[in-house]
Amino acid sequence: MDDIDSMFTDLLGEMDLLTQSLGYEMEPSEMSSSSQRENNFSIGFTDLNESLNELEDHDLDALIADLGSDLAETEERLNATKTGHVHTQQHKSGYSTQQQNVRAPISLSQMSSLASSSSSLPPEPPKPLPPGEAEAQAKTDKIKLALEKLKEAKVKKLVVKVMMSDGSSKTLMVDERQTVRDVMDNLFEKTHCDYSTDWSLCETNPELQTERGFEDHEYLVEPLSAWTRDSKNQIIFLLRPNKYLFFKDPQIFYLWKKDQKCIKEIKERHKELLLKENFDGPSLIVPDLEGLLYLREDGKKSWKRRYFLLRASGIYYVPKGKTKTSRDLACFIQLDKVNIYTTTDYKQKYKAPTDFCFILKHPQIQKESQYIRFLCCDDELTLSLWVNSIRVAKYGATLYKNYQMAVRRASTISSTLHLTSLPASSPSTPTVHRANGHTPQEDLPEPPPYFIPPPPSGWGSGV
Repeated sequence: MDDIDSMFTDLLGEMDLLTQSLGYEMEPSEMSSSSQRENNFSIGFTDLNESLNELEDHDLDALIADLGSDLAETEERLNATKTGHVHTQQHKSGYSTQQQNVRAPISLSQMSSLASSSSSLPPEPPKPLPPGEAEAQAKTDKIKLALEKLKEAKVKKLVVKVMMSDGSSKTLMVDERQTVRDVMDNLFEKTHCDYSTDWSLCETNPELQTERGFEDHEYLVEPLSAWTRDSKNQIIFLLRPNKYLFFKDPQIFYLWKKDQKCIKEIKERHKELLLKENFDGPSLIVPDLEGLLYLREDGKKSWKRRYFLLRASGIYYVPKGKTKTSRDLACFIQLDKVNIYTTTDYKQKYKAPTDFCFILKHPQIQKESQYIRFLCCDDELTLSLWVNSIRVAKYGATLYKNYQMAVRRASTISSTLHLTSLPASSPSTPTVHRANGHTPQEDLPEPPPYFIPPPPSGWGSGV
């Protein structure tokens, strides 16, 4: 067993070294960089032309205007450089060019072509197109212009298809300066949905059967650029109640060892104290999460239980026969180079003990690889504890700032919508009452047209 533990530790060490050097090894060459840039102009479409056709007219106009402003400075600089170069060349070669033009004889074929061109009639003006075709032609011309400008733009832009939870989709233009929060604000305007803090942009990978919610501070173009051209990945805009569960109910993560009944009954002011104590101090405090998880062994179908511990520097495990003291812990993975992904149906795909699995991998790994770490939990609560605590360990106080910004944004928009939805004030009309206290007849609802009043009392009795 000691040999197996040592081999396992050596393997993890090699994987850590590979992960740390992954950034250098994956530096693309100039040729691959240009092809990747060309391939990644659109996400979620078969080609760029299709994606531009999906853009609304005002979005397409905004794209062309934005690209034009991006290129203006570069074009001016290039024109200035070329102008100086052309003047120099003309000064040096002007005389020889004139001599060559004078001495060059005109051939018979050239003379006949000149004669035919001079005798030919001017081309007819194009016929006006019907309104529908004219609009289609105008959009086609805009798309051609956008294609040309996209290839010359100094700021990388993507045309992205975002799937909605109801199966519909929205097409957006996203550039490398926009964060996930910026893109979601754009989607809020397009979809007119509420500004809940639970809304999230997620990426799904059908091949790996994984899902990850983008963090609000991430620049969206960066992770999307790692997708291959033939990728079946999708971006989905949906509600995820667990997105900021860590900050809504911090006691679940910091007091996880205590009785669940006590955790549920904690008051709001105690939650605020927990957040202040762990996030507003000189250094962020990560939940001291630990416990047994299932680990899928590299290249094998079997899953083995290991005791794991979460620390700010990464995830550690306890080798067999060792204790939980710091000197005996072995590093399982560092979090700076990897992202955490939840999974779907791994019990069937990888024969996992349960369906509550998550993986850790570099974002550029898009297919099955030996460098993916597979972990499995006993239940949903344990999965939530590990996934959210790992996010906090990786992003730190930035994640808390994302939550605070989302809360402020939601409250501001909700207040604005409430004010705009209030009816216009009108002078109140006093209610008129009769002497007997009943409402006037005109205020009563009218009877239906088929209503037949009952006969008066005593009618038909013969009296």
